Amino acid sequence: MPDLSKHNFYDVPVLNWTVEVQHHASNAESSPSSKFQHTNVKEQNGVQDSQHEKVLTVSGPGSIHSPDFPHTYPRNKVLVWRLVAAQGNMRIQLTFDEKFGLEDPEDGICKYDFVEIEEPTEGTILGRWCGSQPIPETQVSKGSQIRIRFTSDEYFPSEPGFCIRYSLLPVKVPESERPEVLPPSLQTVDMLTEAVSGFNTVEEVMKYLEPDSWKLDMEDLYKPTWHVLGKSYIHSKKSRGGVDLNLLKEEVRLYSCTPRNFSVSLREELKRTDSIFWPNCLLVKRCGGNCACCHGCFSCQCVPTKVTKKFHEVLLLRYRSGGRGLQKSLTDVALEHHDECSCQCKDDSDG
Repeated sequence: MPDLSKHNFYDVPVLNWTVEVQHHASNAESSPSSKFQHTNVKEQNGVQDSQHEKVLTVSGPGSIHSPDFPHTYPRNKVLVWRLVAAQGNMRIQLTFDEKFGLEDPEDGICKYDFVEIEEPTEGTILGRWCGSQPIPETQVSKGSQIRIRFTSDEYFPSEPGFCIRYSLLPVKVPESERPEVLPPSLQTVDMLTEAVSGFNTVEEVMKYLEPDSWKLDMEDLYKPTWHVLGKSYIHSKKSRGGVDLNLLKEEVRLYSCTPRNFSVSLREELKRTDSIFWPNCLLVKRCGGNCACCHGCFSCQCVPTKVTKKFHEVLLLRYRSGGRGLQKSLTDVALEHHDECSCQCKDDSDG
């Protein structure tokens, strides 16, 4: 049974990451059955409404834990983590380490030190745990987010605290809800065009169209049949062994939306019209090329999807005030480089 003598007047500092907030209480009454309650912290469904939380984007496995785990955690802590799946079609799974121990409950209720898991999409509490037995069960979010809150008061810190490992789970779609995939022979022209456009080689296309006989079809594809010979067979590469359709596909890719070298004027790029740079132009990677192969899009644009800043050393020349000649120095200039590009549909509302 916890020592109830610890219920008295006190100030509780709520420490949350880099923000320290002091909640002061006045005229609070002690009670043998409950601890001092913060009157200036909103509560909803038993969860304190904290304005400060650490948001973690989950793209793979990781873990969070109480401070100093697996040793005694500090007193007077309120820490909040909100885990957000990088992809909306994923769920977050939480698994507790077998080393688990917080301050014991009172009357079977975790009132003092506890770890709590909240389902943000529904505003409900999945569970609140304290003590040492049993170890909490694995929890899975219903949406793409989940919130974890750790609270400790100013008395009786325990050990080892807690450690929660998180990972991603794909959303399981019931068989009845899965879209029916039509065989190629039953697809419309638009459907089939979009499907084959995603393949990179003739072999992939033939496998998709005829999974059982694609090898024979590949052999027949380049076999000369005199009644269908065209000018490309007589006058071009086909007479020397056949047109490489894969190469044609690769040529299109080279001129489609990709990062490529562009020369930029440093004065214009940096908006430094009072300076002279040498060299005055530099090569940078910028997205370029056409997006003619977009499907189902009226206006398709080549845009960067990954941008990095790179530093370039150049000679900087600037006129000194009072006509005292040129000031010459080596300096680093930061220029944006596009590492990855993609064709994206431009929304009508953007224009």
